[in-house]
Amino acid sequence: MTPENLLVELFVEELPPKALKKLGDAFAGVLAEQLRALGLASAESVVTAYASPRRLAAHISQVWCKAGDKAVQQKLMPVAVGLNAAGEATPALLKRLQALGADVSDPAAAVAALRRAPDGKAEALFYDSLQAGTTLDTGLQKALEEAIAKLPIPKVMSYQLESDCVLPGWTSVNFVRPAHGLVALHGSTVVPVKVLGLRAGNTTHGHRFEAAACPVLLQDADSYEATLETDGAVIASFARRKAEVARQLAKAAADLGGGVQPIEDDALLDEVTALVERPNVLVCEFEAEFLAVPQECLILTMKANQKYFPLLGADGRLTNRFLVVSNIRPTDPTAVIGGNERVVRPRLADAKFFFDQDRKKTLASRVAGLDKVVYHNKLGSQGERVERVRAIARAIGQQLGGAVLAGQADQAALLAKSDLVTDMVGEFPELQGTMGRYYALNDGLALDVADAIEDHYKPRFAGDALPRNAVGLVVALADKLETLVGMFGIGNLPTGDKDPFALRRHALGVVRMLVEKDLPLNLGDLATAVAAVFGDKIADATPALTSFIYDRFAGALREQGFSAQEVDAVLVLQPQRLGDVAKRLAAVRAFAALPEAPALAAANKRIGNILKKALEVDPHVSELLLKEAAEIALYMTMKDIVPKANAQFDAGDYTASLQTLAALRAPVDAFFDSVMVNAEEPDLRLNRQGLLKSLQGAMNRVADLSRLAA
Repeated sequence: MTPENLLVELFVEELPPKALKKLGDAFAGVLAEQLRALGLASAESVVTAYASPRRLAAHISQVWCKAGDKAVQQKLMPVAVGLNAAGEATPALLKRLQALGADVSDPAAAVAALRRAPDGKAEALFYDSLQAGTTLDTGLQKALEEAIAKLPIPKVMSYQLESDCVLPGWTSVNFVRPAHGLVALHGSTVVPVKVLGLRAGNTTHGHRFEAAACPVLLQDADSYEATLETDGAVIASFARRKAEVARQLAKAAADLGGGVQPIEDDALLDEVTALVERPNVLVCEFEAEFLAVPQECLILTMKANQKYFPLLGADGRLTNRFLVVSNIRPTDPTAVIGGNERVVRPRLADAKFFFDQDRKKTLASRVAGLDKVVYHNKLGSQGERVERVRAIARAIGQQLGGAVLAGQADQAALLAKSDLVTDMVGEFPELQGTMGRYYALNDGLALDVADAIEDHYKPRFAGDALPRNAVGLVVALADKLETLVGMFGIGNLPTGDKDPFALRRHALGVVRMLVEKDLPLNLGDLATAVAAVFGDKIADATPALTSFIYDRFAGALREQGFSAQEVDAVLVLQPQRLGDVAKRLAAVRAFAALPEAPALAAANKRIGNILKKALEVDPHVSELLLKEAAEIALYMTMKDIVPKANAQFDAGDYTASLQTLAALRAPVDAFFDSVMVNAEEPDLRLNRQGLLKSLQGAMNRVADLSRLAA
């Protein structure tokens, strides 16, 4: 029996474009996974997913007609339960064997066929049988049903089929889109499976208008992609179609000359790939007068509403040409080009109208309108929120740059949300901040303030740039801290994958600004000061919030390559100046490489365990109560070493501080070798605990070294 390649295709009405790639990968992946689980395909079987606007398909190599038979060993019951004193089968055993399909017409023979084997303290009876392998007809039916059931469908449709009874439309089916065809070919043989009311065949349908044949006849599984392309005018592979769209876009731009380039947007490229079966890129243009509108507005309306690719000049500025990915290839594309140009013109005119109307009012005049915009029912309106952000921004600005920065930050914070009540942002919420900057410049405001209005949303996502100036940095910090403190204060926390107010992103944004700009601000003080701005609107959730921020920081540091031990050792101390964390981590890594590190980390862990049992310990040490030579030696070494390490710590040289403390290894080892900490005499015991408390405090200023212990 030789394996052959398998092709399965579901032909449906137009699938949701933003979900198409995921649907195609999931369909092929689950189908192959199920066939492997049934023994019909192997780990070496190659899976190729296909997804076009009207089809999901999978090609799987080396699929068997029938899975191999499998030896099955089943435990039945203890011997004492299955056999009576004479060694004969009990009714319970016979019933169990019958349920498994064994022949029990001769009970003695049935018992003789069983195997005895130890099972814990007793012996048990085992039934060994040979399970026939699944046939492809049965296995593919099961795999196909599972693949359909597990599709990540964004929204299920319910539609009716023409049933086998007299009345049509009796059977209701739920699927992502109505399905109209099913192909299942094992080599050149049709596998007789049925799903969604469809019986498998060897024909499909190509392009709606340009297919050379209808239906398209598939000779075998391996000819699927080539036949669909030649006879059906469809590029079935999502990856190939995407590459073809990208190639045509680049060529069309290059043919225009002048260094123009289509805008880079992988999400748009995916979406357009999911909308066409036979891509054909055409060059269109619009009136140059629309370029007076901010290019962000024009780009967004062309991308979001029309799925066009705007063309940027060599200077990065928008040109009045754009690229359309058509799904047809007419000999004369004039009508297609003209149609797209007519469609885009009203969109651009709307953007120009919004821009012109918005500029008739200043941002300052719009601030009052924010009082009518609800922010959160427990935290008030956007107007109230603006006043809180202003107060926070003034305080941070004063701390970082005095009265001048505080004043600029206050002005930017006052106007930062005003564009929310403009027509343009009402139509395109993605432009909030961006339009605020344009309108601020139109109002004659300083460039730093205008930039801050746009930048106060930054960083918007992982890897996004930070605000470009100090004013923007202050307002962005104030805005994110207000959100975090407010939401934590009313108990509105992220759960699982739900984070409607993007608190995780805000926390990472705060961390990035404090770290990358090395701001001299303490995290705990910031959270406390921000909470005070809310008055009695919220409960104090500062400890929970700071822990949340450190958790996000820890995750980011691990992604940067620091070990969990290193990160834990530093962040468990919750250093308030986040800009110091990188230096602390570098110091910990350098310390861990020293030969003294393992012993000192282990000793630190031991000290922590001793002090934990002792509860409250005073770090005071009386020299008069130091009796043993080893404790005296440790104390004297500490008197010499610790001040040096502390001075280096205070100077910010954390690496040198930890390396200085490495000299404590020998006296610490000697102390634990010869000194009984928990002596019977209370004075000696408390003094030795105080010595260890002092040692622990000295060693753990940079990081909790006990976290480095194996």
